[in-house]
Amino acid sequence: QVQLVESGGGLVQAGTSLRISCAASIRTFSRSSLGWFRQVPGKEREFVAAHSWKNGFLYRAYYADSVKGRFTISRDNAKNTVYLEMNSLRPEDTAPYYCAATDGTIGNPLAANAYTYWGQGTQVTVSS
Repeated sequence: QVQLVESGGGLVQAGTSLRISCAASIRTFSRSSLGWFRQVPGKEREFVAAHSWKNGFLYRAYYADSVKGRFTISRDNAKNTVYLEMNSLRPEDTAPYYCAATDGTIGNPLAANAYTYWGQGTQVTVSS
């Protein structure tokens, strides 16, 4: 059974940085596509960043316009872990952040319904 466990969330001040992690029990982690989403109450789950697998151990990163230049997604295949480095945080970044994964390549890495596995979320709160 695949499990995704997020960690690293917390309360930070605006303008500071935070790194959240997601440990995944996926046998084929190095050939999986990974994503981060967030969801504030009353709104749909919002795409944040993705790290998709292309055949041949090539990867491609995608970012929402609202986080481009501030957030960086990366993975460590040896640790089966995906990271989201968040810099210059803003109060509007406040939300629970969810890790998502799917085996192999992915059709649309920006779409929540393209992912098979989800974590329980880690709360990120940015104070002004």
